[in-house]
Amino acid sequence: MPDEKKIVLSGNRPTGRLHLGNFTGALEHWVNLQKQYTCYFMVADWHVLTTDYEHTASIPGNTRQMIIDWIGAGLDPEVSVLFVQSHIKEHAELYLLLGMLITQSRLERNPTLKEQVRDLHLDTGEGISYGHLGYPVLQAADILVYRAHAVPVGEDQLPHIEITREVARKFNRVYGEVFPVPEGMLTPFSRFPGLDGRRMSKSLGNAIELADSPEEIERKIRTAFTDPQRKRRTDPGRPELCLIYTYWQKFGAQTAPEIYQGCTSAALGCVECKQRVARAIADYLAPFREKRRDLESRPGIVEDIIRAGDEKARARAVETMQVVRKRLHVG
Repeated sequence: MPDEKKIVLSGNRPTGRLHLGNFTGALEHWVNLQKQYTCYFMVADWHVLTTDYEHTASIPGNTRQMIIDWIGAGLDPEVSVLFVQSHIKEHAELYLLLGMLITQSRLERNPTLKEQVRDLHLDTGEGISYGHLGYPVLQAADILVYRAHAVPVGEDQLPHIEITREVARKFNRVYGEVFPVPEGMLTPFSRFPGLDGRRMSKSLGNAIELADSPEEIERKIRTAFTDPQRKRRTDPGRPELCLIYTYWQKFGAQTAPEIYQGCTSAALGCVECKQRVARAIADYLAPFREKRRDLESRPGIVEDIIRAGDEKARARAVETMQVVRKRLHVG
């Protein structure tokens, strides 16, 4: 089953409109990867159920909004495959089969699971669902059903990729070579601070969304933390400790040296600095907002893009499962 380019698979849970942290942590990297690889980008809607199975009504709307932001940020549906996980039932079949190749104790040793148990205050005896425990196996199926060679992830997801690698090696050893053993590909800018200095997250209320208007961006930036020791306008600042300067470095890199000089010499005040960086971010995001407006003005276009992506993804997954069933003598 030869391919001209190596395959990359990645995805996100459908969370609706995306923010700057999503962009710098994954989406920007994806846009660059599609120039070098054959890319499959998945709306991981089944993965929502592993921790929030009671609230599913928002999944379709969130899926649509996220796809719009993906395209607005530069993912090209003519180049990359944009699809919805639950539309490709082969994921579930491979998930079932791969579950036979890994033990419960191996899944319980997953450090990411241990962190989730701690953060979500779950009891390991009764608080974790079978699906939550098996999350890495479903993720392995997501990756292997497309015979992906690489998976761009944040550092916290590397333990899951290692489980995928173990399962792929075991399958190949027992049944014959079918799957590439995929590599984890760390995103170059994995964490981006929110307006309060913590990791940017909509649930923390500290996010700037890609779809925000210039006025909304300016309003949010006014609330952002700055250097706590700069109490007066005439006090010299410390840009390396100010998250506004982090924003300058990402969204106004050419102006950043001027900002650094103005801050450290107290020639530039925090209020003006915030106003200027808000404009810089708004200008950076202007093409995203324009693309979003275009997509939202064309009824059915997003749904057509999803259907086309599903068709391409399904063809690849069906091909893989035909080989898998033959090797296992089932189905």
